[in-house]
Amino acid sequence: MSLPPAKQEILESMLLSEKPQKAMDIAKDAEKEFQPVMMHLLGLQRMGYVGLPEKGLYAITENGKRVLGIPEITKEKALAILSYAPHDKAFNFYATVDKPLSIHAHNLRDFTTKLEKVDISSLEFHLKRGDFEAWFKGLGDEELAKKSILLKQKNLPGEELRKKLQSITKQRYLELSKLAGVPVPTE
Repeated sequence: MSLPPAKQEILESMLLSEKPQKAMDIAKDAEKEFQPVMMHLLGLQRMGYVGLPEKGLYAITENGKRVLGIPEITKEKALAILSYAPHDKAFNFYATVDKPLSIHAHNLRDFTTKLEKVDISSLEFHLKRGDFEAWFKGLGDEELAKKSILLKQKNLPGEELRKKLQSITKQRYLELSKLAGVPVPTE
């Protein structure tokens, strides 16, 4: 099923949020006026794409993710996404083409940690080229790949980009760990 563009943009904006949001915040994130967003949220709720986990807070549902083309994740799939990637499948950070930084991420947790060390220009380079999206897809994580596409469209500057990328990857790591029944190490 295909959604009207305005409803799709609202769902995509909600996908990038790590927690349930107020309608006003969704409108702000989607860069839309409040009243139309509120009407679309009510429609999306009736369609089963948006839920109300708490009074006044909206969150995208599994059906909402599915309509955006994101498949549901099983415990086995979550374990596969979280598993250690050998060196030839690791994410290799570069400053630019042919200038490796000798920083490698072998799994999602490692990737989240390495984001703190990598220069902003490297993050911008990889995001612009679609490298994060490709690596996440290679891991089997369509949701994180979609989030990286949406993040690229936001064109966030410098540290704001780093923080959002860290936030969405860490949140995804925690979600997958919980689903897979994997204990999360405390830092």
